[in-house]
Order: sequence, then structure tokens, then C-alpha cells
Amino acid sequence: MSAIVLNENFEKASELALPESFEGINSHNLYLYVKSYQAALRANTATAKGRSEVRGGGKKPWAQKGRGGARAGSTRSPIWVGGGKAFGPSNNRNYVQKVNKKQKKLALNFALDEHAKAGSLYIIDSINVESGKTKDAQAIFDKIGSRDALFVKAILDEKSFLAFRNINSSYLIEEHELNAFLVATYRAVVIEKAVWENLSKEA
Repeated sequence: MSAIVLNENFEKASELALPESFEGINSHNLYLYVKSYQAALRANTATAKGRSEVRGGGKKPWAQKGRGGARAGSTRSPIWVGGGKAFGPSNNRNYVQKVNKKQKKLALNFALDEHAKAGSLYIIDSINVESGKTKDAQAIFDKIGSRDALFVKAILDEKSFLAFRNINSSYLIEEHELNAFLVATYRAVVIEKAVWENLSKEA
């Protein structure tokens, strides 16, 4: 598979073959990484009070024997109105799903290889919007010809960040932010040459 190399006008200039290590990776690596990534995003705020946490209910409602009814020890039992919740959610739950570094790398390489197969992986020398204007960033995005796109810079500068910030269908990130989830989410990926060289070395 090959990535499309773009010139300074964001037009196709040539193609660059992906390293052999990008091929033959099991898609399950991407599945595990995406599952772990989304689990880490969970707010973990759902909580409900059990019978021991609800205020009141200290007094026994009625005598144990003599009234012909069922026994009751507290008005805060889950079967009473105003009582605690039986088996309710707790906010001390741990949703972390560990994925080791090797699997993270395999997941990223698999996602990039899938884009290369689809012809939606692009490499360019530099992604710079010196004017800082959204219309100039929009012009770059339009040349990619995709519904949405991920742009990856080696070092994120303020002007380029401001230019891309208001384009909902594009996302500009720095090299260290690149991960398999983002690559799999967007329909096109545009990477600076310096970033791609680092990815190829680590592959």
C-alpha cells in the first residue's frame, strides 16, 4: 500500500510505499485500543444511595410480632418508597482497560494502513496557515476532497491552530496527540513529512 504525497499546493505529486511492518496486522488490535480509549472517556458520575446511605430510617417502623404483617426493620429498605436503591450504580467503578504500548502501535499502524488502502492517507512537507485565517485553512481542507480530515503537525503553531479551529469537519493536532482512535474516526489523514518519518522509524 502507498500514501499519497502532496506538493505545497496540496495536489498529488507522487506516492510513497508504506513499510512492510504496516501490513498483515490483526484488526483486533484496533478494536482493543478503541474500546480502551472510549472506556477512558466515561465520566463515571452515575451513583445511587443504598439503604445505609439514605437519611433516616433508624427507628423500627413497628413491633416485630403481633400485628399480623411482615417484619420491617427500616423505612429505608429498598422495598419502601423513599428507601435506598438495591444494586444501584456506584461512582467508584473503574473502567480502565489496559492496552500495552506494542498493541497501541499496532493499532495505529493498522488504522494508517487502512487509510492507505482507501487512498485517503496524505503526506506533505508542511501544514502551515501563516495568515491564521479560517478561509485559508478551509481552502486547504477543500483540496483534500473529503467529508472530514485529520491534520497532523510536528509542532502546532498558534496561527495554524486558530485557522483550523472553527472548521468542524477538520481537526489539527500535534504529533504526540496522534492515536489510532483519531485516525480511525476521520475519513482522511494528512500528515507532515517529519511526523511520517518518525512513524516509519518506530514501525
